[in-house]
Amino acid sequence: MGLPGLCRLDHIGVTVPDLEEASRFLVDVLGCEYLYSLGPFHDDGDWMSEHLGVHPRATVPENRFFRFGGQAVFEVFHYTAPDQHTSVPKNSDIGGHHIALYVDDLDTAVDYLRSHRVTVLGDPTASKGPHEGQRWVYFLAPWGLQFELVSYPDGKAFDRQRKTSVRAS
Repeated sequence: MGLPGLCRLDHIGVTVPDLEEASRFLVDVLGCEYLYSLGPFHDDGDWMSEHLGVHPRATVPENRFFRFGGQAVFEVFHYTAPDQHTSVPKNSDIGGHHIALYVDDLDTAVDYLRSHRVTVLGDPTASKGPHEGQRWVYFLAPWGLQFELVSYPDGKAFDRQRKTSVRAS
C-alpha cells in the first residue's frame, strides 16, 4: 500500500556551520540556483522541541533554499543550540548519510571538482551485480557533508534486465 499520496522527493535539508561558505559551494562549485532565505526562527516555549525535535532554545538565524538540476531543492540551515554536536557523522554512524548526484560524464565531473580543490575520496569505482554499468565516487563539501557522484549513461544491469523481461512478456 505505502504512504497515501506520495508523489516524489520534495527537498533535502542539511545543517551547516557556515551559511556563506555553504552558499558559495552550492552555487559556485555545484551550480545550484539560490532561491530565497527564511528566518530567524526561535521560540521561548517548546515549539522548537515539539515540531523539529531539537533543543527548545535552538535557533535558526537563517535558512536558505537552493534548486539543483531544475528539480531537487536543498534547504540549508544555520542552527544554534545549547546541545549542538559539531562533528559530521560518517556513513558508518547511525544517522550517517550522503547525497548522490547524477552526472553524464563522471571523469569530467571529478576533474572539475579536483580543479576547485574539492576533496574527492579515491578514484571512481565501477559497480558490479545489479548496479553493473554504474560508476561512482564520493566527495566532501567544505563542512564535511558526504556527496556521491554516480553515472550510468547506458543504464544499470537491473534496469536492462527489467526492460528485457518486460519486452518478453
